[in-house]
Amino acid sequence: MSTKTSWVIDPTHSEIQFKVKHLVISTVTGSFKTFEGTVETDGDDLTTANIQFSADVASIDTNQTQRDEHLRSGDFFDAENYPKLTFASTGLEKTGEDTYKLKGNLTIKGITNPVVLDAEYGGAMTDFYGQNKAGFEINGKISRKEFGLTWSATTEAGGVVVGDEIKLVINIQLIKQA
Repeated sequence: MSTKTSWVIDPTHSEIQFKVKHLVISTVTGSFKTFEGTVETDGDDLTTANIQFSADVASIDTNQTQRDEHLRSGDFFDAENYPKLTFASTGLEKTGEDTYKLKGNLTIKGITNPVVLDAEYGGAMTDFYGQNKAGFEINGKISRKEFGLTWSATTEAGGVVVGDEIKLVINIQLIKQA
């Protein structure tokens, strides 16, 4: 019988970013500044990971105040009624030496959909304070419209203002709990 190992996300060494096409010609990058997550594994077997994650929608930051306020509004995330977006894993499948397919349920604006993300294990290290840490980079794509983020506009020339595809770029550092 193996022992459960618990990990928590180290927010000072982690980033939750997203990228979306703007006017089809450029990309806007944003992030969530406030988030938390836990990972529980059987011993050190990552494929047994149970991952729970949430981000505060109001902490969205695209380096442009007016745009951030629009994203928090009912047109997009509706932060007042749906203050958190959440992810709960349903499986972690090893696909290579340090690569995995991370499967789970993503909930945004009260709508839950299954997602599959690519995860790369960056390794483990003990820091100056004797804490065991592990790093992951997670990438994937989702359709914003599938999560009720349907606001749309077109330019006078007929161009789409905001693309549907959202790229997720997540760098996570985990701290092993004693």
